Amino acid sequence: METLVHRDALARFGHALSDSTRAQILLSLRTGPGYPSELAEQIGVSRQMLSNHLACLRGCGLVVAVPEGRRSRYELADPAIVRALGDLIGLVLAVDPACCPASDAEACC
Repeated sequence: METLVHRDALARFGHALSDSTRAQILLSLRTGPGYPSELAEQIGVSRQMLSNHLACLRGCGLVVAVPEGRRSRYELADPAIVRALGDLIGLVLAVDPACCPASDAEACC
């Protein structure tokens, strides 16, 4: 039975994935923990932008910051997120190009 908690969790996950930078962060952390400076370089964004997206992902409950001295290591909050991302990557979508053209995919829906 679906509950308000389930709907909230799905809405948070959807919000996190609705931005391509946040999606890239999650995919990067799917393979293992990362540090902000390395993630920013890997993804190609400023550290400030990455910091804002990490704060959003923490707020959504998808990532956690693990303090290591003066630095923090980021990792996915739950191993189930790794599996969920894998399942989502493996989806075959029946996209209607008239509704959601490839060049406008981020603005779609």
